[in-house]
Amino acid sequence: MSISLYVPKYVLHRPRRLRLTTWVRSVNGLRAVAVVTALGVAIPILVILFSFAYPQPETWRHIADTLLGDLIKNTLSLCIGTLIGTFTLGVGSAWLTAMYDFPGRNFFNWALILPLALPTYVLAFVFIGMFDFAGPVQTMLRTVLPGSHNWFPDIRSTGGVILVMSLALYPYVYLLSRNAFRTQGRNVLEVSRVSGYTTGEALFKAVLPMARPWIASGLLLVLMETLADFGAVSIFNFDTFTTGIYKAWFGFFSLPAAAQLSSVLLVFVFLVIIVEQHMRAKMEFNQVGDVTAENSRIPLVGWKKWSASGLLALILIIAFVAPCIVLLVWSLASISAELQSGYIDLLSNSLIFSSLATGCIVGTGLLLSYVQRLDDRTAAKWTTRISTLGYAVPGTVLAVGVVIMISFIDRQLINTARHLFGLRLDPVFGGTLLVVVFAYVVRFLTTGFNRINSSMLRISKSVDEASRMLGVTGIKLLRKVHVPILRNGLYTAAMLVFVDVMKEMPITLMTRPFGWDTLAVKIFELTSEGEWERAALPSMALVIAGLIPLILLNKRSEQLTTQHQDRDDHESYT
Repeated sequence: MSISLYVPKYVLHRPRRLRLTTWVRSVNGLRAVAVVTALGVAIPILVILFSFAYPQPETWRHIADTLLGDLIKNTLSLCIGTLIGTFTLGVGSAWLTAMYDFPGRNFFNWALILPLALPTYVLAFVFIGMFDFAGPVQTMLRTVLPGSHNWFPDIRSTGGVILVMSLALYPYVYLLSRNAFRTQGRNVLEVSRVSGYTTGEALFKAVLPMARPWIASGLLLVLMETLADFGAVSIFNFDTFTTGIYKAWFGFFSLPAAAQLSSVLLVFVFLVIIVEQHMRAKMEFNQVGDVTAENSRIPLVGWKKWSASGLLALILIIAFVAPCIVLLVWSLASISAELQSGYIDLLSNSLIFSSLATGCIVGTGLLLSYVQRLDDRTAAKWTTRISTLGYAVPGTVLAVGVVIMISFIDRQLINTARHLFGLRLDPVFGGTLLVVVFAYVVRFLTTGFNRINSSMLRISKSVDEASRMLGVTGIKLLRKVHVPILRNGLYTAAMLVFVDVMKEMPITLMTRPFGWDTLAVKIFELTSEGEWERAALPSMALVIAGLIPLILLNKRSEQLTTQHQDRDDHESYT
């Protein structure tokens, strides 16, 4: 049996009959792959949304009596507090680095994003280990200042969780706010001063309103990360919806109850996505003034310049430098014991998971980007949007949906084999690496696709037209023409995905096969037992892995900025 393929007008020879393998490599075959990818992402999410069709009254009654009230209250308080904290840290530091000139500004301009290399759960256990009652800070204070325990704040509190989350997530707001302030330039302040406003009044009445879409978009990203966080809140023993889902599954042994809790959280996440997309559509303000010239910033003098440097240095020390020093000290103290306790196996498992997932994600993202390039119809756009929806779904929610879907497929295969062939099969997919890798692909496909697609958009359509005139079409065009051009974009996408997968905790914790612990899982187990020093070595490995893409991406950003400045200088000269 053969399948006919429609050949576009630009192909000079007549349509021919193609075998199935050739069809898979064709344009229609690529579209089919995109549709399958969209279904693979959508089905676990739909499973969660329709979980209320199978209620668990007794379990739900117990959850409502013991957990639900605290879950709602804690989740709301954490979200509100983290939004306030990240707004203060992110917008304040962005305002200083974008609009003023002071000692160390160039350093802080990129260094303030370094906390992104620290997973929230790593920062959480470092703060608990340092500032808990038995930690070195309070121990020293009790020695120097007897009675200090009466006024020292409890780190294991709502305020402690909010502080950690704010320090870990403020770079999202900082990056977008800094870009917004840069596009406005110094002219906004000058116009505001002419209108009779002071610098402070201009900030609140002119600058912040104009930057509102960028700031709101950053805050919505923070909100999504806060709703999705599992590691930090579990270390603090601070119950939110993500920990409630985990307890419903592994504590009450009720996967349907976990799915129904997940559906509640998923509704909140989708509302955030809708608002974020609405705010993103408004991020189209025109540039005001020259934003590339160094003299566009206002120089600070006297005590003000040193205050700005000191404030940003304090933020960086608390959020990144001090935790890294603590991790290094603890790692050196426990390295000999940890290397003998299966650390190499943990590292190799992490590398295997990350490598498999990265290969699948980069390959799928490349195909999706190519299909979107070939077909700009509404159906193709929606296919891409659905395929990249998984990044917005919390890892705990996604793990529940994937396990339910895989369990259903296994049941159907087992029943089919028994009824048709009289065979007794064990679960085919459940408990295998395939489940974990599939969940990773659904979760992080957006990261790979966005980076690859941004590089794909830079390739002129004339390149495709010239290749087609030479008879190079379909997958051959992608392999021989696009992939060599996209080499840097593919490398960057692979690097970002690799690090994200290595740091992912809830998906790995809830779907991994027996005996396949990773660095992130080991950190969770050790911190659950209060073994802070032993958790430092695997944490240090994750931090180093997270620093590499940040440094390389910052270097790439500086190169692009230099190219833009050279182009602007050339245009102004000509």
